Amino acid sequence: MRFYQFWLRFRKNRAAEISFYCILVFVSLALLAPWLSPYDPFALGQRPFLPPQSGHLMGTDDLGRDTLSRVLYGTRVSLMVGVLAAATSLIIGTAVGSVSGYSGGFVDELLMRATEYVLVIPRFFLALLIVAMMGTGITKIVLVIGFLDWPEIARVVRAQFLTFKEREFVLAARAMGLKNWEIIFTEILPNAIPPAIVVGSFLVARAILLEAGLSFLGLGDPELISWGMLLSDAQERIWFSMWLAIFPGLAMSLLVLSINLFGDGINDVLNPRLKEK
Repeated sequence: MRFYQFWLRFRKNRAAEISFYCILVFVSLALLAPWLSPYDPFALGQRPFLPPQSGHLMGTDDLGRDTLSRVLYGTRVSLMVGVLAAATSLIIGTAVGSVSGYSGGFVDELLMRATEYVLVIPRFFLALLIVAMMGTGITKIVLVIGFLDWPEIARVVRAQFLTFKEREFVLAARAMGLKNWEIIFTEILPNAIPPAIVVGSFLVARAILLEAGLSFLGLGDPELISWGMLLSDAQERIWFSMWLAIFPGLAMSLLVLSINLFGDGINDVLNPRLKEK
């Protein structure tokens, strides 16, 4: 019943609903890429620089590889990096924000200063430096992005803890003798986590763009196909084979836009001020 009410309110935002369906399409394409791809994305042998046509709906690249197949496999990498990096940020940010907001005092001051320090550092250039030093690899990229994007979630969770920790139900839990960790996990955190999830949805889109930027500069995983890699390969040939840049660029733009609009829709549902309207 609660999910049904959530869905009815979410559908009031038409753009968010359409974006949700678009995300489902991208997820389906990513999961079914091995079966939907008309060719092996690494296979050579086709004619190079074929324009979009019936046999190759998105044309071929300079080595004769099918662009559609490579875009489909790139969807898998982008979604995987986005979701895993956002999940990493959500875990770290929730932990830091919970401890900071509930403890207060010196612990709160110390954690918030550390949060602000990470927040003001230019993420892309720091990620560029770390990946260049540590070496490429999808796991390293996910961890680097995840460790750079947690401050927003930490601040949101901390604000929620500061709001809830003096509420009547928390005071009653303390009076009943519940331990601090029990109060955090059973009383406050379930009420504090929805805004963090909204922020996390936006971090998925940011992680996708950050990974694409790293891959565009040649710091992505060389064993995997990503949209940033496809755009990097296309830049030198864009004047006579524009389709090599257009299709991965459109796919990335549509996915990022859909995720942002979906996050707006979730925020409309979970925001208590908007619920009153």
